[in-house]
Amino acid sequence: MAVPALLGAVLLVYFVVPFVVFFLQIGSVDIVDGLADPGTQAAIRTSLVTAPVSTVIATVFGVPLAYVLSRTSFRGKRLVEAAVLLPLVLPPIVGGVMLLTLVGRYTPVGAAAASLGVPLTDSYAGVVLAQTFVAAPFLVVTARAGFDGVDKRLEEAARTMGYGPFETIRLVSLPLARNAITAGIVLTFVRAIGEFGATMMVAYNPRTMPTRIEVLRISHGLEAIVPIALALLVITIVVVVAVQFLVGTPRRH
Repeated sequence: MAVPALLGAVLLVYFVVPFVVFFLQIGSVDIVDGLADPGTQAAIRTSLVTAPVSTVIATVFGVPLAYVLSRTSFRGKRLVEAAVLLPLVLPPIVGGVMLLTLVGRYTPVGAAAASLGVPLTDSYAGVVLAQTFVAAPFLVVTARAGFDGVDKRLEEAARTMGYGPFETIRLVSLPLARNAITAGIVLTFVRAIGEFGATMMVAYNPRTMPTRIEVLRISHGLEAIVPIALALLVITIVVVVAVQFLVGTPRRH
């Protein structure tokens, strides 16, 4: 185990050192004044409103898609799988450009939505659209892996006991894939709240935390981003810890 441990330690150090250096800079920055800035507070509110909405949307539509991909075979399945993975391999800013070709102000969809009073760019809706586009694939991929790990014989046994398809999914498949689905939800939320590229293209305003960080970096330098970056880090850690506490960690069998 010495060689794998050594190689893994190198990557672990690479993960940890930037955090250490970041926290060493906190002492020289006025965190309270930075967080009291109205623009920063507005960005925090925007992220805390939109990221959960994007995560819920990804969960409601992504878990069923993950189950279908895990349990069925159909013509064109490879294309569907590729479509799910496509937002993961595209640079986020390119994904934002593609979204603009669909929901931009002067597109048929965007113009129709704007006429109804629901603009899809430079709005909360635009932020949610961008976050969902880049973050939802994490949920689908992770949840599918969880469903793939559920023994189909257990589902078949439930069916022989008189459970219908939906009851089987609710009472057997979902509980057994719970940890993977939960991991997907966490990854989706973290990715959504940290999304920058696609969000900047689709909804530069209202500014999210990552967009605000970029604005502060350009206008005031690296030290200015420390307060809001710390807030973003704390929110992410709190969510991950809370989910672990509520759901628990996977048990070894």
